[in-house]
Amino acid sequence: METETITENQKVRVAKKLKKMFGHMDRREMEYCPIRDVMALASDKWSILIILYLGYFPILRFNQLKKKVYGISNKVLSERLKILEADGYLSRQMYPEVPIRVEYQLTTFGHSYLLKLIDLSEWVTTYSDQIIDNRKRFKKG
Repeated sequence: METETITENQKVRVAKKLKKMFGHMDRREMEYCPIRDVMALASDKWSILIILYLGYFPILRFNQLKKKVYGISNKVLSERLKILEADGYLSRQMYPEVPIRVEYQLTTFGHSYLLKLIDLSEWVTTYSDQIIDNRKRFKKG
């Protein structure tokens, strides 16, 4: 019974948060949706990995990031870094050396997002077996 009460309370809190988030929006005037815009850029698989790695390794150079973010092309890494810098998640420091050295690190704002990503990553780790089982059942069904 207590579990049901907690679940119902959580549902009520979530409903209130969602109403606050979406309740004021007029669908006809939604050319720009800040939630969709920000989440799309900051939550793609590459950006998440870049932010997580910069959280673990406080300063990384482009090639170091490329090695850690397995499978990303130079072009996509460069694009994502520019977007994350423009949005304020990370900073870029260039040193006038030969060859030029460029280092990336999270900003304070980026660290605040990193904390949320860690929470989400922990949730994924906790429920990954269940998700895989659900996928298998879905394919069989």
